[in-house]
Amino acid sequence: MTRVALMLALVLAWQSLLPAQSKAPETLPTIAKKTEGMKKLDGFLPLYWEEKTGKMWLEIGRWDREVLYLHSLPAGVGSNDIGLDRGQLGRSRVVKFHRVGPRVLLIQPNYRYRATTDNPAERRAVEEAFAESILWGFQVAAEEEGRVLVDASNFFLRDVHGVVQTLKNTGQGAYRLEASRSAFYLPRTKNFPQNTEVEVTLTFVGDSPGRYLRQVVPTPEAVTVREHHSFVQLPDDGYRPRRADPRAGFFGISYKDYSTPISQPIEQRFIARHRLRKKNPAAAVSEAVAPIVYYVDPGAPEPIRSALMEGAGWWNQAFEAAGYKDAFQVKLLPEDADPMDVRYNVIQ
Repeated sequence: MTRVALMLALVLAWQSLLPAQSKAPETLPTIAKKTEGMKKLDGFLPLYWEEKTGKMWLEIGRWDREVLYLHSLPAGVGSNDIGLDRGQLGRSRVVKFHRVGPRVLLIQPNYRYRATTDNPAERRAVEEAFAESILWGFQVAAEEEGRVLVDASNFFLRDVHGVVQTLKNTGQGAYRLEASRSAFYLPRTKNFPQNTEVEVTLTFVGDSPGRYLRQVVPTPEAVTVREHHSFVQLPDDGYRPRRADPRAGFFGISYKDYSTPISQPIEQRFIARHRLRKKNPAAAVSEAVAPIVYYVDPGAPEPIRSALMEGAGWWNQAFEAAGYKDAFQVKLLPEDADPMDVRYNVIQ
C-alpha cells in the first residue's frame, strides 16, 4: 500500500468515528397551510376538524395564561349502583399552556399549598416544595405569529372521567378503552368566545361484565358512553374572594397558606360565589352592576317550566334581604342561545 493510500484509509477511518452531523431542523408549516381543507371551529381555543383522518387539532396562543379545564359525563351507563350517571361532573382544574421548543406542556399548578405574600422568594419556596402536575404534552405541528397547532386527538379521546377505574371499583369487571370504537361526537363539539367544548364517544370492552352492567347495557361486553372536555376563560382580577363562615353551611374551597402568621390557622377557607357588586355601594338597597341571571331550558315542558321559573325566582328574596334589588333574575333561554355557552347560566 502506498503512503498516499495509507493516509487516505486513515482519514476515512477517523471520519467514520465522528458523530453524524444532525440534519437541519425542518421548517414548520404555517397554521393556514397545515389546516387547508379542515373545518375550523373558531372561538376561545380554535379547533380544526380533519374529516379524512378523524383528528381534532387545537390552536394555542394563550401562553402561560391560566384557564379552567373540566370534564363531565353527558351520556352515562344508566345504573345508580355503578355511579356513572348522565350529567355527572368530574374534576375542575386551573391549567396553563407552556411551550418548550417543539413541545407544548399542559401544566396544572399546585394551589393546595400557597404563600400569599409579596415576598417572591417565599412564594417560590412554597411552589418548589410541592409538586405540580403536567397533564399532557403536545407536539407542535405548525406555527404562525406566536400561535401553534397541535394534534389534540389523543388528549380528547381518553378516559379522563375514570370510567375504567369506576367499573373496576364497583365489581363490574376489567375493562379497557377500545380506540377503534371511539370517535369525536361532533354535534356537541363547539366553540364560543369564552369556552371551548369537545365531546367524544368512548367504548370500553371487557370479558366478564358484572351484574349491574348486564342489567342496563345491551351488549355488556362493550360499554359505550360519552365524555366531555371544557376549557373556560377565567374572569379578570377584579373578583374579591369572601371568607367562609361555618354558620353559613355553604360550599367553598380551602388551601394551606404558608405565609400565615404562626398565631393564625394555616388552613384558609373561602366560599364559592357569584361576583356581585352594588351600583351604589353606599345605599342600603341597590341594584347590581351585573345581576345574576339564570335561564330555564325551553325544552322543559309545562307546567314544569313555569314551576322552575317561579321556584328559582324565590332566591331574589334572599338577595333583597342582603341589600340587592333585582340582583337575581330568572328568564327563558333565548332561541338563538346555546346552553353550552358559558355566558349563560342554564337550569336544565
